[in-house]
Amino acid sequence: MNMTLRSIELAGFKSFGKKSSVSFLTPITAVVGPNGSGKSNIVESIRFVLGEQSMKSLRGKGGVDLIFKGSKVTSASNHAMVTITFDNSKKIFSFTNSGLGVSLDYDEVSISREVFTDGGNKYSINGTEVRLKDVVDLLSSVNIGSSGHHIISQGEADRVLNASNKDRRAMIEDALGLKIYQYRIREGERKLDKTILNMKEVQASRREIAPHLVFLKKQVQVIEKAREMREELGALYKTYFSAESTYINIETKRLQTTRHDLDTKMKSIEEQIGALKKDSNKDEVESEHSKKIKEYEAKMLDLRSMKDELVRKLGRIEGVIESIERELSRTGDSNEKVIPESEWRGIVANIKEKIDEALRLEDVAEITQVLHEMREQISALDSKKEYKEHTIDSKVGKEYEEMKDVREKITADLQKISENEKSILTEISTLRVREQEMQINLRSNERVLYELLRAQNEVTSNQHSLHFEEEKLLLIKNAFEMELGEAGALIGREALDYKNIEVSGEIVRQAQDDLRRKIERIKIKLEDAGSGSGPDVMKEYEDTQERDLFLGKEIDDLNKSIESLRVLIVELKETLDEEFKTGVEKINKQFQEFFALMFGGGSAYLSVVMENKRVKSAQIDDDESIEDMDHDGEELEFERGIEINVTLPHKKVKDLHMLSGGERSLASIALLFAISQVNPPPFLVLDETDAALDEANSRKYGNMLENLSKYSQLIVVTHNRETMSRANVLYGVTMDSSGVSKLLSIHLEDASAYAK
Repeated sequence: MNMTLRSIELAGFKSFGKKSSVSFLTPITAVVGPNGSGKSNIVESIRFVLGEQSMKSLRGKGGVDLIFKGSKVTSASNHAMVTITFDNSKKIFSFTNSGLGVSLDYDEVSISREVFTDGGNKYSINGTEVRLKDVVDLLSSVNIGSSGHHIISQGEADRVLNASNKDRRAMIEDALGLKIYQYRIREGERKLDKTILNMKEVQASRREIAPHLVFLKKQVQVIEKAREMREELGALYKTYFSAESTYINIETKRLQTTRHDLDTKMKSIEEQIGALKKDSNKDEVESEHSKKIKEYEAKMLDLRSMKDELVRKLGRIEGVIESIERELSRTGDSNEKVIPESEWRGIVANIKEKIDEALRLEDVAEITQVLHEMREQISALDSKKEYKEHTIDSKVGKEYEEMKDVREKITADLQKISENEKSILTEISTLRVREQEMQINLRSNERVLYELLRAQNEVTSNQHSLHFEEEKLLLIKNAFEMELGEAGALIGREALDYKNIEVSGEIVRQAQDDLRRKIERIKIKLEDAGSGSGPDVMKEYEDTQERDLFLGKEIDDLNKSIESLRVLIVELKETLDEEFKTGVEKINKQFQEFFALMFGGGSAYLSVVMENKRVKSAQIDDDESIEDMDHDGEELEFERGIEINVTLPHKKVKDLHMLSGGERSLASIALLFAISQVNPPPFLVLDETDAALDEANSRKYGNMLENLSKYSQLIVVTHNRETMSRANVLYGVTMDSSGVSKLLSIHLEDASAYAK
């Protein structure tokens, strides 16, 4: 044997409420004890720790049924744990399909399994928590499979006989160590199904993005066209901006120069005009001379008015004097009317006083007013004359003289006024001569001033025109700045590259206008193209295209993987079939020998049969023939099974159902032993497989046990004394009154008592 089972330890498993352990240090170990003591629980613990998933095989409905439920003296466990330990001194354990990082470089390998009250399980290898898959993988490396061919529980000795052809094939494959192929085939088929599913998902994803990719491609074409238009627009912009910038700079300099020249010329003209006006200011000259002349003319009018008034007054005074003289010279009757002396004297005194005042003031209006009053007073006196006797006295003579004095004074005033008139006329004449001379000079200055004003108006007109040009250039500058901003938004900073372009020759505005119209047409086309989201669309298209290429490559890779998996599965199946065929031939040879030994002759052999299996097919592969499909769309799949053929000596028995219970037990034992001889497992567990044997067959059974122990370690649960006698070590199982199973090592003599 390459390896052996060292021990098994139970804690809280079924009836083993306390920790118990069994050591397997000999080729044959027997477990004995009365019925119901818990012997079969040891067998089931081995099934349990090796990964058995069927609760039926463990005689339970769920994981909680495997946990010790407690007794009167022992508390219930919250979990059950079984640990099995193998000898690994020859380092035969290995992982075949797992990358688990568990070191197996030890002389012992232990496998533990725990089950908890919630049904959860925990697996460990050498104290490291692992998966069930890892445990199965490890056991497969030493020909310990999950079918349980190496563990025959109570009442299952003829399980191989009752099994279906398919299940029987599985049991034999497991015994032959071919389970690894089945495992790899299932793994391959699982990977194949998953890969096919992945490919369908990838294909669906690719089909899903295909319309969007077409849409994006069209959008990209539009964007590419827009990009070409932007490139053309960029070139046009650069040409336009360089020429426009050059034109603006040239015009700005020209207008600045013109503005400077006009301002300089205007300043010079204004200075000349100012100097000319300062030297001969027409308005001031005219104003000064005209004012003086008008003053003199006003004085002349006043003097003439005063003179006229004095002349009129003088005439009246002379009239009065003449009247007095006539009166004085008159002789006549005494009945003539006369004015009383007192009255006319008062009047004369008043008139004299007013005349003196008027003369003193040289007020013509006042003199005129005095003369008017004299006229009224004289008229009043005339109406008040009384006819008196004419008398001439000294008073009349005195008044007469006074009147004469007034006349002389008026005459003198008139003379004075005449002299003033003459003087004023001379001054006016002088002023008029001077005015004429200045007028002549002014007319000469006016001609110069006219020319200056004409030149000033011309400069002003040019300034207005220049202002219009400046305003026009300002509009061009503003339009240029706006267009530059729009260009930056459309084509980016490269619009500023126009500064690096040199412009030669004359810049024609018409050509610029034509270029601007061409730019506007391209801008409209760009707006219609809707290129605003271009970068996003291009990014999405590139991502989608990359995704499509990735999916296409993934589909190719998946197709290759599918093909590779299909080839692998076919190769594994072919290898499995070949190994199975070879193994069945070996089993048949051993089966015939053990069967003849057990029955004293006869024949027994296994035959491979083909069975049809109908399965639903989702699709027909390219290499699949239509003949492989029935009319309902089902695929016909062929499965290989194992049939058992036996012939008893001296009996016409060819059907297993015709065998008696004892015969079936012997046939099943023969087959199981034959299977174990072909590819011996590390150990065999036999739970009361000898229960139906008589004494003679028990000896034959014992002989076969000793023969098998050369190849596999045997653990037998038995009540048979013959079987016990072949064991090297016996363990007794008892159960106390509290319902807790206990283990103890016993001698053969003591075992006989337990077997009764």
